[in-house]
Amino acid sequence: MDATTALSDDVLRTLHPDCPDWQRLGPTPRDAAIRAMAEAQRVAEEERGQAWSGGFNRRTFLKAGLGVGVATLGAQLVTSRVSYAAADEVQQGTLVVVFLRGGMDGLSMLVPASDPQLLKERPNIGLHAGSLLEFDTARGFGLHPALSPLAPLIKQGRVAAVPAVSTPDLSRSHFQAQDCLERGSSGSLTTGWLDRVLAAAGPGTTFRSVAMGGTTPRSLVGSANPIAMHDLRSFALNGVDARDMKATTGALQSLYTGIDHPIAKQTKLAIGALGTVKRITTAQPAKPAVQYPDGNFADALQNLAMLLKGGAGVRVACIDVGGWDTHTGMGNADSGDMQRHLGDLAKALAAFTEDLGSDVLDGTTIVTMSEFGRRVEENASGGTDHGHGGAVLVIGGGVRPGVHGVWKRLSHRTTLGDVPGWNDYRDVLTEVVSKRLSLSAGKLKHVFPGWRATPVGVVA
Repeated sequence: MDATTALSDDVLRTLHPDCPDWQRLGPTPRDAAIRAMAEAQRVAEEERGQAWSGGFNRRTFLKAGLGVGVATLGAQLVTSRVSYAAADEVQQGTLVVVFLRGGMDGLSMLVPASDPQLLKERPNIGLHAGSLLEFDTARGFGLHPALSPLAPLIKQGRVAAVPAVSTPDLSRSHFQAQDCLERGSSGSLTTGWLDRVLAAAGPGTTFRSVAMGGTTPRSLVGSANPIAMHDLRSFALNGVDARDMKATTGALQSLYTGIDHPIAKQTKLAIGALGTVKRITTAQPAKPAVQYPDGNFADALQNLAMLLKGGAGVRVACIDVGGWDTHTGMGNADSGDMQRHLGDLAKALAAFTEDLGSDVLDGTTIVTMSEFGRRVEENASGGTDHGHGGAVLVIGGGVRPGVHGVWKRLSHRTTLGDVPGWNDYRDVLTEVVSKRLSLSAGKLKHVFPGWRATPVGVVA
């Protein structure tokens, strides 16, 4: 449905008293309809001001008649969900959560190279110490060599890692494990943990929470109303001609002035967000300073970087990366699915952090996480099956470099062959959120209800 079907043809013919052919009012039917409705409201107000002095007003008129069409039109116009919150000043600090969906194998990313059990259990896919990217040799770890694009960040002390991270549930179901992690509870909570973080952080700009990729993740479900978008240039009003936007947005503003309706709030904020996006995209150089690799993940990071550098007030950003359910063909240091996936991850993150620059990166922390890890032993197909304890990377400002948290030898694996969950994910996330978003323990107590966090040491 478009604006021309939101109202009947008879109504549309009479929207503009002086112009029965209303479609001539704009470059597109939708532009024309918006401008016609705005003009009809203006004329109606002038003619009926006296008649309504006894108790009728513009709001009751809209509820009774044209308001139905206006609300319907507003619902169709906004291509991205917008937050209803507004702040007097932009808060500082951004948390970027990269969810590696599928159950990323932590033993391939953060490799316990000094543990002889690893190569016994993984004769074909285990990584030898000499092939690894040097990371925290004092604790016996290295990183998969495909992560070498992160070497400059490691040298700067901007990379930390936690092994054996898990939820309290031992589910091997992707859905159940993701749901538990993203809700931040295995109980009855219906909101996502990041939605509760935003509630604790207080109001922010329209862009305070964004989901890059067009879908709102479970972790942001709740009252925060995040913007779910693919890229900045797709953030637009449906059917409105970008070449003649000023007149149409002006008409929309006049239509919704004084209207107490959720669609009115959404539309007005969308118009404001359009201004922010236009300012940011207009300021972009003809040739980007940083070359991003190909792929949806890199595209999402590039658009997020524009928002962060443009001062849009992003507090929380989420990006999903799939493909980590590696039952077959995991490969080794030189080839295979893990080498490709980790290489893509590292190249995109390296470009993103370079693009942000030191000052913006100082206020940004990136967390990569997955619903669970994989079993210690490789399977007959050159892969690994669903396990328990995984690994988390923490990159950016305020990070205490190296490997943190509890780690024991692989001989201590569970009876099912898993890496145990020696480090609870809520401990890691509470520490990062507290530092990056400057939230006190009192404010954080409702993020993971009933959980008393123990710091693992990933932040300085």
